[in-house]
Amino acid sequence: MPFPTIALDAMGSDSAPAPEIEGAVAAARELGVKVLLVGLEPKLRAALDAYPPAQRANIEIVPATEVITMEDKAVRAVRTKRNSSVHVCARLVKNGQAAGLVSAGNTGAVMATSKLMLGSLAGVQRPALATVIPTAGGRAAILIDVGANVDCRPEHLEQFAVMGEIYYRVVLGERGAAQGAGPRVGLLSIGEEEIKGNDLTREAFALLRQLPLNFIGNVEGRDIFQGDVEVIVCDGFVGNVALKISEGLVETIRGLLRELLSSSLPSRLGYLLARPAFAAFKKRLDYSEYGGAPLLGVRGIVIICHGRSNAKAIKNAIRVAAESASRQVNREIETRLSRIGQPAAQP
Repeated sequence: MPFPTIALDAMGSDSAPAPEIEGAVAAARELGVKVLLVGLEPKLRAALDAYPPAQRANIEIVPATEVITMEDKAVRAVRTKRNSSVHVCARLVKNGQAAGLVSAGNTGAVMATSKLMLGSLAGVQRPALATVIPTAGGRAAILIDVGANVDCRPEHLEQFAVMGEIYYRVVLGERGAAQGAGPRVGLLSIGEEEIKGNDLTREAFALLRQLPLNFIGNVEGRDIFQGDVEVIVCDGFVGNVALKISEGLVETIRGLLRELLSSSLPSRLGYLLARPAFAAFKKRLDYSEYGGAPLLGVRGIVIICHGRSNAKAIKNAIRVAAESASRQVNREIETRLSRIGQPAAQP
């Protein structure tokens, strides 16, 4: 079955449009997905024409006359730059010309544009941004929400748990528990006991416990990367802080390793012997393997990539967007929320 059409914001990344075009060509060639390349047409045409015709046969350029930069204020840019590449991508999804969009642009602007133009799925009060993280157990895990909602109510966390569990199970295609009970879902708090945490986590705990999920209770920050839980639920404030700390720690570890391994001749010789292990370590922490972060709960598939995304990350983000659409993640979210009696979407 051929993959759906995906709209790609070709002006979003720090090095745009080179990574986007290279990633789109790779996705079209390796995955058979059709890509709508959205951005400043003269710039895109010149870059795309460098590839042989056979490699760009499944790629179409859709013009946009404006670009939202990382320096733009998200809400203001969404209101004033109505023909930006992000806007055009969302319009293509809304009109049914694309099943999903991928962008490595201004995260706030991509989220705001997607929520404003696409709206929420039935039963979803707050769309949430999830991110895929590596764990010591070898599996990936989902952390949700990581910044879409700073202030949350318990029922929002309940919905995040449902959406995160569906995304993990349907898109990543992995089972969480050895007994086959499904991905393990944990609530991020300051202690494992049910009474630990603030009012939000304690009330959310009571709701999550009643869901038809493999809920294992509270988990602490130290548990995120251990591989004992596949879906970690939290509000966007806590999730974003946890994500940024994790990213900073990874960069610090990489820098320290480079410094220590080049500090002396024995260290350099040791590195040569251990190179395969270091290569595996680098791959395990490579964000490009996972593509990007899904904005779950909007009408349409939205994948938001890191601004530093390379061609591999863009290709994998397109793959994830296409798989999410093909496997009908949004339909399952609506179905599941309707079964547990969630209220209708609120503005």
